[in-house]
Amino acid sequence: MAKQNLLTTKQAAEILGVHQSRIYALIDSQRLPATRFGKSWIIEESDLQLVAERKTGRPKKADNTDEK
Repeated sequence: MAKQNLLTTKQAAEILGVHQSRIYALIDSQRLPATRFGKSWIIEESDLQLVAERKTGRPKKADNTDEK
């Protein structure tokens, strides 16, 4: 039986180099699988690969140079 490394949202945030609120956003958008455990979320370490190569930051706004 393979041993699974389970992480808290804080540990996942530290590994990915993001704020813990970003981990919650990824879970809410279903981009990062997680299991509810009481009031906390548990994340399998292998699932971090699903979001490790994501684009950072917000999308750029449309260029509105045509406005007077």
